[in-house]
Amino acid sequence: MKRGRVWSWVAIAIGAIYFFVPLIATFEFSLRMRRGTHSFDAYAVVFSDQRFQASFLYSSVLALATIVVGVLLVVPTAYWVELRLRRLRPLVEFITLLPLVIPAIVLVFGYLRIYNSSSWLPLTASERGTDILLMFGYVSLSLPYMYRAVDTGLRAIDVRTLTEAAESLGAKWPAILFRVIFPNVRSGILSGAFLTFAIVIGEFTLASLLDRPAFGPYLQLIGANRAYEPAALAIIAFAVTWACMGLINLVGSGARGTAPAR
Repeated sequence: MKRGRVWSWVAIAIGAIYFFVPLIATFEFSLRMRRGTHSFDAYAVVFSDQRFQASFLYSSVLALATIVVGVLLVVPTAYWVELRLRRLRPLVEFITLLPLVIPAIVLVFGYLRIYNSSSWLPLTASERGTDILLMFGYVSLSLPYMYRAVDTGLRAIDVRTLTEAAESLGAKWPAILFRVIFPNVRSGILSGAFLTFAIVIGEFTLASLLDRPAFGPYLQLIGANRAYEPAALAIIAFAVTWACMGLINLVGSGARGTAPAR
């Protein structure tokens, strides 16, 4: 028993070293911009760069739009599958896993082939149309994470009983969805939303091939032309991602703490 526990701690220590040593080295390198001393000059340069501000704002707005569209698409679908179409659950889960199997570069070339300026739906004929196309691409990429987060939340509640109770009180389907189902799967929706935000902020392939001023292509551009600023950007991107993960844990623990007793 003791030997197994020791080896468990050894495995944890090796994993921690493998994870944190490159991170600490990157952070330390980002502080070397000023010769002979450590400083946060690289971070000051990054935060004062108008391209950083514009690209991060662009990706943040696009992430929020992706979250809204993803929630409106996933929650009714997962709810209906849980309520009426449980036999189709394996098929729906397979479809939601496809973005993990199909490379993003294949998705974007498919979008360009279908929705280019010569097609019957020329979304790429304008910048706004390309933004909409990119947003739907992000919805596809985040679908596996959003669907599983919402589906887990739905499985934790008695969907059928809640629906029947709402119908007995005269509620229509829109009211059932927005006033009964959405509040009860709030933690799952927020978990999927934070994961979606982290995915959109760091995504490069779709934004680059569609030539949009997103944060991912900005990271690549700075990395190809600067020395210390890319390390600072890597730490910033890591902090954003882990802030989202921390919020997921906070939301999850808050939901467990406020769950009614059964």
